[in-house]
Parts: sequence; structure tokens; C-alpha cells
Amino acid sequence: MAVLLINPNSTESMTEAMLEVAREAAPELEFDGWTSHDGPPAIQGRLDGEMATAPLLALVEKANAENADGIIIGCFDDTALFECTETFTGPVLGIGQSAFHYAALRQWKFSVVTTLNVSVPVIEDNVTRLGLAHHLAQVRASDVAVLELEQSPDASEEAVINEAKRAEQNDGIDALVLGCAGMVKLTHAVRRSIGVEVIDPVVAAATCMRWMLQRT
Repeated sequence: MAVLLINPNSTESMTEAMLEVAREAAPELEFDGWTSHDGPPAIQGRLDGEMATAPLLALVEKANAENADGIIIGCFDDTALFECTETFTGPVLGIGQSAFHYAALRQWKFSVVTTLNVSVPVIEDNVTRLGLAHHLAQVRASDVAVLELEQSPDASEEAVINEAKRAEQNDGIDALVLGCAGMVKLTHAVRRSIGVEVIDPVVAAATCMRWMLQRT
């Protein structure tokens, strides 16, 4: 079963990092990674999401033509998720959507550690739109820009871990969600640093897609 992991931003190295994680999480599926080269280099807030939507939908149309079985939108903001579900014939999952539902199915209270403050209202609105706001404690910004996760990995890791520790200490949570696709390389480091469950959204989306496709 062929699944396309589509990165709505134009940073190819991020696509490759997500693809590696998805393949490890669901080896039964055949993943391919597409990068939206006409999208912005990173998606931070509503304006970037709006800029990314048209080229993303063009890739979804291409996926229909190539008979892909499923699509994962590789942006934690779940860029144009609902528009994509109306366009594509198979299942479409957002990595944010998948992480939120994973936590909710376990009846976990969760916080999200994301990148910049501009992303916070987008994520909060997405959780509310999915009907899961009662599971959310807080969306926290680490003040790390998306591209800094690759350009300054050590400083970025420290900032994300520090915010994760604050969430664990202050939010009364059962789980922490890493709120950016570019954080896939930080999952193990964050898990070593805090005591609550850490949810990698790419893993959540890949495992959920496996379940969906094996039952269709």
C-alpha cells in the first residue's frame, strides 16, 4: 500500500527526516516523500499556511492521478487538511490531528510544545475544531523557529527540552506532543528528559494510516 507523505513546505531535508521516521513506525506500508517546492521554506502561522495551500492541493491532485492509497500531510499545523480530504479519494491524515487523537484515545491530558508564538492560535483552533479541547492543557512556544531546528540543533534541543520540562512541572499533563514536523529528531532526547509520555506526531500519523489501510 502506497502512502505519500507530503511536506507542504519546500525544505527537502525535513521531508527526508519525516520519511525515515514514518518508515520505521509502519514498515508494512510503502512510503514516498513529496516536497512542495512552491511552498514557503517553513510554515509558521496562518499566513504561511495560506501560502502553502495552493501548491499542496496541486500535489494532492497529482496523488489522485498516481493512485496513491493514502496521504499524510507533514506539517503540524495540518495545513489545508480538510481541503485535502475533499480532494483526495483515499484517507488523508494530518500529523497534528493524529497526535491529538492518539492522546485523546488514551484519555490523556496533553500539552504541545511548538516553535513560535505565531503557531499557537493555529494549533489551539485545530484542537478545538476536532472536538478535543478538553484534553488540551496548553500550547507552548519554545521560541525556536522551524528552520533553526536544523540550523542550530543543539540550541534548539535545549530550548525544546526546557519548555517540555516546564509543561511537565506546571500543566498537570499525562503526555507531551512535539508540535512541529521538524522536531522528529528530538523525540528521543525529550523522552530522556521528562517523565510523561512524549508523542511524535509523525509516528502517530504513520501508525494510524497503517491501521486505516489494513482495514480497507
